[in-house]
Amino acid sequence: LRNVRVNCSQHDMIEELLKAFSLVLLPSTIKFIFGPFAGKAAGLHILTTMVATSAGMMTSVLAFTYFGEFMRSKILAYFRNRNSSENVKKREVPTALKKYGLVGISFLTPIILTPIGGTILAVSVTPKKGKILLYMLVSACVWSAIITAAVYFGYDAIIVLIKKIQLL
Repeated sequence: LRNVRVNCSQHDMIEELLKAFSLVLLPSTIKFIFGPFAGKAAGLHILTTMVATSAGMMTSVLAFTYFGEFMRSKILAYFRNRNSSENVKKREVPTALKKYGLVGISFLTPIILTPIGGTILAVSVTPKKGKILLYMLVSACVWSAIITAAVYFGYDAIIVLIKKIQLL
């Protein structure tokens, strides 16, 4: 085996990517807001945090858009009696979901819902998977930029304010 040298900047980039994946992307698959706070706490660059947060949400959206129906049917089959499964009617979509549709669900998913919950609602509103992915991607990118900037710059502003108060 040859001795492999890793440039310092390459090492830093690898470290940044590993932190982004483990500390930002993975938690963002469960709850979007975890990403920006974890990125700030880990000392990641703001753009790395934004991209990893969006990628985390989109990982859940992609998985549940394409495999959600399969998972849902398996879970329901597990809990249902075989005889009653044929008589089950499709649930009604609530009026608010019909009114605001996919746009409303996509808008609310990062800030109120979870990526998983928002995707399950989106799939119940429309069968168009491409549309779900597009709307959720736009929402993830916009909210990632807003929330990450608020966390990064808001945190810094609060620290400066606290230091000024301590000097008084």
